[in-house]
Amino acid sequence: MLSKVAVVLNDRLAMFEFGVVCEVFGLDRTADGLPGFDFRVCGAEPGKPLRSTTPGISVAPDFGLDQLADADLVAIPASPIGQYDDRVLAVVRDAADAGATVLTVCSGAFLAGAAGLLDNRKCTTHWRYVDKLAAMFPEATVDPDVLFVDEGNLITSAGTAAGIDACLHLVRREIGTAAANGIARRMVVPPQRDGGQRQFIEQPVPECSSAGLSTTLAWLAENLAHPHTVDELAARSSMSTRTFARRFAAETGTTPVKWLTTQRVLFAKHLLETTDIALERIADESGFGSGALLRHHFQRHVGIAPTEYRRRFGAA
Repeated sequence: MLSKVAVVLNDRLAMFEFGVVCEVFGLDRTADGLPGFDFRVCGAEPGKPLRSTTPGISVAPDFGLDQLADADLVAIPASPIGQYDDRVLAVVRDAADAGATVLTVCSGAFLAGAAGLLDNRKCTTHWRYVDKLAAMFPEATVDPDVLFVDEGNLITSAGTAAGIDACLHLVRREIGTAAANGIARRMVVPPQRDGGQRQFIEQPVPECSSAGLSTTLAWLAENLAHPHTVDELAARSSMSTRTFARRFAAETGTTPVKWLTTQRVLFAKHLLETTDIALERIADESGFGSGALLRHHFQRHVGIAPTEYRRRFGAA
C-alpha cells in the first residue's frame, strides 16, 4: 500500500513541482472519504531553509533524511541539474534498494540518475532536457515525448503539469480509480491523462476548445458500449476525417482510437471496482465486445489482468 510519502528536497528547489507532490499527497482529505498519507518533507539538515528557484521563497524541511528509510514513496521535485548533496543521493539509493517507489518530477529525473536508478530503465523528463538526460545517463532509455513513464518502482515525469498526471497515476495504480478521481476532482484537474500522450501539444491540458469536439467526446463517454469509427466521429463533429484527426490530436494529445480505448479501460475499472458482474458483460458494456479483447487492453494499460484488479480493488 501507498502510505508513507517522503519528499526529498535539494537547494534551489522548483516550487511548482514541489507543490504538485504536496497537493496530491500532503493535504488531509480524509473528511471527504479520500485516503490519508503520512507525508514528510525531508532534507539533509532539517529546519535549515533551502532556497527555491522563485526569488524570495525558501523552504525549511521539518524532517531529516532518515525518514526515507521506511518510505513507500520517495518523491523528487525539480532542482538544478547536477547540484546534489551526496547525502541525498545515498539515501535515495538506499530507499530504492529497500523497496520504495521513486517518483521524479521534471528535472528530478537527473537526481535519480545520479543515484544510479536510471540504468537499464525507461524514463523521461521535460522535453527541454531529454537530450541532456540521455547524454548524462547513456545506460538509460529516455523517451522524449511522453508525459510520464511507469517502470514499477520508478516513475519519471515531464515538466510541471505532467507531474500531476504521474502522481495521480500512482494513486490510481496503488489505491484505485475512485481515490485518484476524488483527488483530481478536489484539484480541479483531469482525472487521467495517459502517460503515453505527447508532451508538446497545442493545449497541454486536454480541454477541447472546439464545440464540435467537446460535444462529440461527451457523447462518446455516454456511448462506450457501441462500436465507433473515426469517419463516424468526424461526421458527428461536422468535420472531414483528416481535419477531425488533426484537431483531436492537437487538443487532446492522442488519437481518437487511443482516447476511446483509454475511456473504455477506465469504465471497465469502475465496473470491476464497484460490481460483481461477469467479465464478458463488462467487456460488452465497456465496448470491447469480448473478454479476450478486454483482457488484452486492460493488461496493456493497467499492467495486471482484470481478475487480479478486481481482487485487489473490488468491493468486499
